[in-house]
Amino acid sequence: MLVSAAIRNLVAVSKVICWLATTLMIMGVSAQAQESTNTSGSTGIIKVSDIIYAQVNEHDLNLDIYLPDSVENAPLLVYIHGGGWLRGSKDELPTDAFIKAGYAVASVEFRTSSVAMFPAQIHDIKAALRYLRGNADEYGFDASRIGIYGTSSGGHLVSVIAVSNGNAKMEGVLGVHLDQSSDVQAVVSYYGASNLTSILNQSTPHGLSVRSAALDLFIGGQPEDLPELARLASPVFHVDPNSAPLLMLHGDQDPQMPINQSHEMHHAYQQQGVEVQFEVVHGAAHGGPHFVTDANNAIVKEFFDRHLR
Repeated sequence: MLVSAAIRNLVAVSKVICWLATTLMIMGVSAQAQESTNTSGSTGIIKVSDIIYAQVNEHDLNLDIYLPDSVENAPLLVYIHGGGWLRGSKDELPTDAFIKAGYAVASVEFRTSSVAMFPAQIHDIKAALRYLRGNADEYGFDASRIGIYGTSSGGHLVSVIAVSNGNAKMEGVLGVHLDQSSDVQAVVSYYGASNLTSILNQSTPHGLSVRSAALDLFIGGQPEDLPELARLASPVFHVDPNSAPLLMLHGDQDPQMPINQSHEMHHAYQQQGVEVQFEVVHGAAHGGPHFVTDANNAIVKEFFDRHLR
C-alpha cells in the first residue's frame, strides 16, 4: 500500500539522519516520527507521531498524523484540542470515526497560555496548516482543501481560524513553509467561545470560576480591562465574506461555556451571508459522549464531505 510504504520509508530515513540540523527536522524528516498501526474495526489506522512542524525559542512544536491505510490521497482534517487554552494534549483525539470514514487527521500541539498569550496559538496553528500543505505528498494525503475542528477552547481557536482566512495580521511567521496557504475550507466548533467581551456576563458561577482565571493567562487580563485584545480574540467581530463555512455543536445544558456564545456566532455568520450550521445537542453539558454519537458524527462527516470531497 502506497501510503504505508511511504511512511515506513520516512521512518527509516529519519533514523539515519537524526543528527541533521533543526531546519531539516522542521521540514518533515523528524527523527522522532514513529509509526504504529491500529487495526480496530475494519479500517487500519497508521499513526506518525511527534512530527516537528515549527520551532519557537528552541521549543519544538509537534503534530501527529493519522492515516486510513485503505485510502490513498485521503482528504485532511486538523484537530485542535481543548483545555481552557492552558491544558490538554494532541493525544486526546475525541473520536477515530472520521479516520475510519476515510479522512486523514492531523492533531496539533500549540503553545498553551502558560507559555505565550494570544495570538501565539493562532500563529502556531497556521504554521501547522502551512507545514501540512507543504508536506502533503510526503505523507500521502490531500491538503488542497483542509477542514479543521476543535473542542472547547479548541473550538474557540478554530473559530478564529475560520474568520482569518487571508488575514496577514493573524498569520505569523513560524516554520519554513511561508509560501503555503493557511486557509481552511470547512470548520467545526464543538462548544467553543466566540465573544470574549460578553462571555463572563453570560456565564454561570461555575463558568466564571473557570473562565476568569483562564482569560488572565490567555489575553493577560480581563476583557473589560483589555477591550481591543478581547475583540481581536473574539471571532464574532471578524466574520466577513472570506470566512470559512462553519458548523457548531453546543449542548443546551452546558454549565461552563454559555450556549449564547454559539448563538452569537450563528447570528454574525447569518448577517454576513456566509454558510453556517448550528446544531443544539439537547441534554448535553460541556463535552462528553453526546457529541460523538453516530448521529452527530454523521452530521459532522456530511458537512466535511460537502466541502472537502
